[in-house]
Amino acid sequence: MMFKRLSVIVVLLLSFSCITATSQSATTQHSEQRKTSTPYTGDLSIFDSPGRDERLQINRVMDILGIGLGKAVADIGAGSGWFTVRAAKRVGDTGTVYGVDINPEAIRHINSRIRKENLRNIKPILGKHDNPLLPGPVDAVLLLKTYHEVAQPITLLRNLRESLAPGAKVGVIDRNGDGENHGVARDVAIREATKPGISCWNNMISSRTAWIIF
Repeated sequence: MMFKRLSVIVVLLLSFSCITATSQSATTQHSEQRKTSTPYTGDLSIFDSPGRDERLQINRVMDILGIGLGKAVADIGAGSGWFTVRAAKRVGDTGTVYGVDINPEAIRHINSRIRKENLRNIKPILGKHDNPLLPGPVDAVLLLKTYHEVAQPITLLRNLRESLAPGAKVGVIDRNGDGENHGVARDVAIREATKPGISCWNNMISSRTAWIIF
């Protein structure tokens, strides 16, 4: 299948199979500093633009992440809840979707959607810049057009790892950019995902990483 070439990259897909606590060194703290974009705080309705499902092939992305009935899913950088709602419909009444954002307005927006659309399997979470504060293990995670805004990506990934169930998958969808222009390079994301403290992912990068070019 041929894909239209745009400057959008999907997705660093990592399969998680172990839970090991590793201390954070000063070297790691220093090495995660990179250029980032200011988190978006504008009109959240722009994320619900017509045709976005097809442009991002979101059903295919959910297939890749193994999102199905009964699964627990985290949407980190949920914004308007665009992906949160779609994942909620996939996991059904027996599943749970955590809509995580650091913007209180996004959390209010998602709560409003929950009421309007009568979705009882969504739990909004006001997270921190370096910690999604997930309350329990999840089977799949998606960072959709969010990773370039994460100023402490290694710390975030380390904290996220503690909330991943065995076999969980993490997806990152972003533009190809330099960090400041609302995008991040694939190599940067891979490098950050293989830092010390996230070593359970290291030996899986070559065989279980999926980059899809749209």
